Amino acid sequence: MARAHRGKLYAALAVAVVAAAGINGAVYPLWKKNFAPKTADYSGLSPDQLLFAFAGFRELIAGILWVRADSYFSEGNYDAILPIVRLVTLLDPHQIDVYATGMWHIGYNFTDEGSRSDRRYIPTALALGMEGAKNNDYTYEMFYEVGWMWFHKIDDFYENSVSWMEKANTYDDMIPARRNILNNCYQRNGEVDKALDYAYGLLDKAEKNMKNDREFSARQNRDTIEGNLDNLLVRMSQRGYFAKGAPDRNLGIYDTDNPFDVGFSARVTVVSPKVIVVQGTWGVQPVGTRIRFILRDANFPNALPAGMKWNQGTQVELTPPKDQTFLQDQLFVRNQSFNRKIDMSRDLTMYPFVDDKYLIEFYYNPRSAAIHIQDKFGWSGEGMADKNFLNQEIRPAQRVIYTTLSLTRDQILRRGEWETKVPDAQTKNYRGIKAPSTGSDLITVPGLRGPSSAVEPGDIPQAGGMAGTGEGGG
Repeated sequence: MARAHRGKLYAALAVAVVAAAGINGAVYPLWKKNFAPKTADYSGLSPDQLLFAFAGFRELIAGILWVRADSYFSEGNYDAILPIVRLVTLLDPHQIDVYATGMWHIGYNFTDEGSRSDRRYIPTALALGMEGAKNNDYTYEMFYEVGWMWFHKIDDFYENSVSWMEKANTYDDMIPARRNILNNCYQRNGEVDKALDYAYGLLDKAEKNMKNDREFSARQNRDTIEGNLDNLLVRMSQRGYFAKGAPDRNLGIYDTDNPFDVGFSARVTVVSPKVIVVQGTWGVQPVGTRIRFILRDANFPNALPAGMKWNQGTQVELTPPKDQTFLQDQLFVRNQSFNRKIDMSRDLTMYPFVDDKYLIEFYYNPRSAAIHIQDKFGWSGEGMADKNFLNQEIRPAQRVIYTTLSLTRDQILRRGEWETKVPDAQTKNYRGIKAPSTGSDLITVPGLRGPSSAVEPGDIPQAGGMAGTGEGGG
């Protein structure tokens, strides 16, 4: 009896599934037109998932998968999350949280032993974000996320952060505090006048909003905007921006006058297989400089000076090519020099070293510099010079520091003749670095009665990104 009853239940379930599939087939054209992702590939679904998907349970399956992904986050099993992110966005293309979280996860979470992000994943993160924006163009959120990726993570080619943040700002549902980011995007893109006009516009809206909204957050937002505007006006004045191109308004000496020679030099030494030491000089005394360092295949596809073509299309590739090497790091300057050890020996998939030749790039752009450094160098490097490596070509209308060195695969792997001979590459002007004899963690600060004095890092405020040597602007 029980067996017969069970058979009836199975039969009823089968009929329900078939009926749901039939209903889904009838409404599928409407769903495809209004709700389906523009490019869907269900090849990654298992047979049972595929059955449930086309039986009308897409959102249900997507929700279950995303709950499972949360456990993977907790376990640190990041590789397992990628296919789940892709399946969820295919099954339910209006899951904005999944798009945003997946984009952040892909762009930030895949790192090596030194916490350096795998930059090969950034094109995938951008592609996922652009797909999310296309499928959810009723809200600002994914436009903002893509703009933030350009502004914060890529920290270069700032016209892209401006473009995406401008799109985000056209939406009424955008959080007021996030609207302030566009001001910074304009400044990093060298559009200082636009930043000023935009700041005044934000202040006007904040003033009106404060009259209608008695909440503390409204006043706080208004005060923040006013403070940012005041700071921008002061910087434009002190850096000579108002006087630029108007001799009659030139009232004297400005902070960016008499460009300062940074005295850059560098050396890279391979101390053991896949372990290098990067040393060099930087004549700027205040703490806060970070110089971009890149080691990549000499023939890395889509490479650009000091970066790559990050926006490579709309195809969401879950994993980058396993035969390509691209390392990016920041060299933190202390005591007018940098000394950084980079170990790539424990990350075989991130640094496969398949190519025969490798290019090393050094790059510094004042547009992403710390504010106190930028006060001298200006927004576009007008107050910065270097008799050897100043470059005005690789970034339009910008003065940057840029140079390259090269190493071979045998040198990096310490093979053949380099097994006993230490390989290195250095700029022609490299003369070694000077460091306090009492320890490399000391910071030399100019004194009032003497040439300098050494203090411990903890003895002075850690402003301008003084602590740490990880990724960041400056």
